Amino acid sequence: MKSLLPSRYWMFSACIVLFVLSAVLLKTGGIWPWIFLATGLLSAVGIRDLIQTRHALRRNFPVSGHSRYLMEAIRPMLRQYVVEGDTDEVPFSRDQRAIVYQRAKQQQETRPFGSELAFYGDNYEWINHSILPSVIADHDFRVPIGGAQCTKPYSASVFNISAMSFGSLSPNAILALNKGARLGNFYHDTGEGSLSKYHREHGGDIVWELGTGYFGACERAGVFSEAKFTERAQLDQVKMIEIKLSQGAKPGHGGILPGAKVSAEIAETRGVAQGEDCISPSRHAEFETPEGLLHFVDRLRKLSAGKPTGFKLAIGHPWEWFGIAKAMLTTGIRPDFIVVDGGEGGTGAAPMEFIDHVGVPMREGLMLVHNTLVGLNLRQDIRIGAAGKIITAFDIARTMALGADWCNAARGFMFALGCIQSQTCHTDRCPTGVTTQDPSRWRALDVPDKAERVKNFHDNTLRALREMIAAAGLDHPGQLGPEHILCRVSGSEIRSLGSLHAFVKPGELLGGLPQHAVFQQFWADARADSFMPPKGVAELRWSKLL
Repeated sequence: MKSLLPSRYWMFSACIVLFVLSAVLLKTGGIWPWIFLATGLLSAVGIRDLIQTRHALRRNFPVSGHSRYLMEAIRPMLRQYVVEGDTDEVPFSRDQRAIVYQRAKQQQETRPFGSELAFYGDNYEWINHSILPSVIADHDFRVPIGGAQCTKPYSASVFNISAMSFGSLSPNAILALNKGARLGNFYHDTGEGSLSKYHREHGGDIVWELGTGYFGACERAGVFSEAKFTERAQLDQVKMIEIKLSQGAKPGHGGILPGAKVSAEIAETRGVAQGEDCISPSRHAEFETPEGLLHFVDRLRKLSAGKPTGFKLAIGHPWEWFGIAKAMLTTGIRPDFIVVDGGEGGTGAAPMEFIDHVGVPMREGLMLVHNTLVGLNLRQDIRIGAAGKIITAFDIARTMALGADWCNAARGFMFALGCIQSQTCHTDRCPTGVTTQDPSRWRALDVPDKAERVKNFHDNTLRALREMIAAAGLDHPGQLGPEHILCRVSGSEIRSLGSLHAFVKPGELLGGLPQHAVFQQFWADARADSFMPPKGVAELRWSKLL
């Protein structure tokens, strides 16, 4: 026989029955007053569910429907701490997070019994060791940055803090990162949110990043000011100038900080009006061509009194990068460095489609930039940095083997600050005070303690790198090449990265085209005076529209 009351209403009905019963027995004391309060609250919730019209689920399942929202809220935590395996990278595995925490806290980081990785699975990678390991006394590996057109070269660590802005990170997070950088003698990239007072308080080395808003060096967002740039660029603490062309997690995408969030402090830091929308355009206003970019590099280098100046980009259309490379030849201007950001890079907030499907991953982007400079005989003049999910010493070794001179990390240093990968960066409710502007949350982040952890993570990672490089019989990670890293590409085939990928020979682009598909297709028609696509590509686009 069909029930008069559908099962979806049973919980709501039980709450009402218990509420009425507890009201009758309220004067008897015991637990009945508590039952009265609890069921009364749940009954009110159920009545509201029935009345509201926004959620059909709640109208059909009063009270009980809320269990769905509860499970949705705790699902990320259950997945991360209960369901997820130690090596599941979503986006960082438990093992990756654990090694950062252990190194930051100076805890035991050795592992027992054996590896959890599948040694015979596809894409397993390793570095071959030597029968005669090297003896390396110092793990403070450094790389000089600054070409012939630079008068104030900088000696950088091979591992540094990647771009994260004040505003995305809390004041105490910035303070701790910069103090850690000073203690460990490595650099701290400001991100495009400009050089804040928190970056300056502890005196750690700074790379000042200028994005499309030119924050800290603008008349208003997007309008560059030479006077304001010069004032900050010539500070002794600022060691290098980095023009941000694009960011790995959201290349080709601008941003807006709503006026309600533009506090007096952020307005002062960025050089914009308090309470007004702070717009970061999707493109630069100071140049429109590859040659224009190079002239802007030269201009900033002179305004900063000769400090190393370069740019950061996530590789997109290859002809645009090729145009920049050709502009180095036509203008004679060389950037001192290029930082390649990978599509796997992180951010405080970006559309899902951009995070998942826009931008070339770091390894492929890095190899394209490295190959191009080698092919033009410019590699010796220009240093290359790389960023994109770099956590361990092996990550650094693999990246340098593919062509980088140094590596940057953002989320790794966030873990060192105490980040637990709650993935609430965009909500202003970061549980550890790293990515929030809520004082009640970020004040819980103890700057001296976390600065020490930042320094420890850097130091212990480079110690591990020293041991790995020594085991390979080398003296410096700069000696690594693609032949040193091996990869299992199938159950029966192993190849070095040197044989797995195509690498251009020195000067090869000056006399012809290498046997490399991207160069074969796009190099000849790329233009130093325009970012527009080559003629064949443009014609193909129009043919699809006609």
